[in-house]
Amino acid sequence: MQARTQIQTTQPTTTIVEEGPYRFTRNPIYLGMVLGLIGLAVAFNSLWLFVLLVPFYLVIRYGVVAREEAYLDRKFGDVYLAYKARVGRWL
Repeated sequence: MQARTQIQTTQPTTTIVEEGPYRFTRNPIYLGMVLGLIGLAVAFNSLWLFVLLVPFYLVIRYGVVAREEAYLDRKFGDVYLAYKARVGRWL
């Protein structure tokens, strides 16, 4: 089932998607990025990639996710707050 949301990130969000991976995490793409970076660090046995996890996480968490959550809270109000109460930011 398609949610008919905007694909372009420069366009306003039209709905809160609560199906698919969004049932388990509010940020499946960012979670996938972090897990992918962990996987690369393990695969290449790279301490530097593990070290990069910290600034990567901080930028995603405070530079991207916090701004997105504030926007969704303003736009959808109680609908988004109820979704936040049911689904964790990461898991």
